[in-house]
Amino acid sequence: MTTVRRVRRIIRKIDPWTVLKVSAILNVVLAIGIVLGLVMFWSVFTAAGIPEKITEILVQITLLDPGENPFANTERFLRAAVFGAVVWAVVATGLATVLAVMYNLVSDVVGGIEIVVLEESLAPVAVATSAPAPRMWTPAPTPGGTNGGSKTAADVPTEETPVTAGDLA
Repeated sequence: MTTVRRVRRIIRKIDPWTVLKVSAILNVVLAIGIVLGLVMFWSVFTAAGIPEKITEILVQITLLDPGENPFANTERFLRAAVFGAVVWAVVATGLATVLAVMYNLVSDVVGGIEIVVLEESLAPVAVATSAPAPRMWTPAPTPGGTNGGSKTAADVPTEETPVTAGDLA
């Protein structure tokens, strides 16, 4: 049987440096994907002969002079696509970082965003009927003093029963 417990969490600060790094990587990957997608689209578009058909229609309705082809410069289209993707990645990264800084400024005033999270536990929670006796614990003595910060069995605290005033007399 699972038990569910509601926990309230508040997001008070977002690190702008982390937002900058994550959004830069995400936006560069998205820009590369957009450029590759446009290259594939343009390849299929030109292989199907669609630019020539569009040019013929524009010449027929006298929007273009005969011999004029607006789709002839494929290199110009690809340069524009790469330039647009780079500009988009830089602007989106800067915008995400500025928004993180603005969120931090606003959260100082209003306290941040509150999120309610449900935590599930698979083990049933036992309900205690009476309070257990208080216990005190002390660490076991370490032979030879400290051991450089690494924990051994001698460093683990052990449980003892509480000492009362009657035991000392």
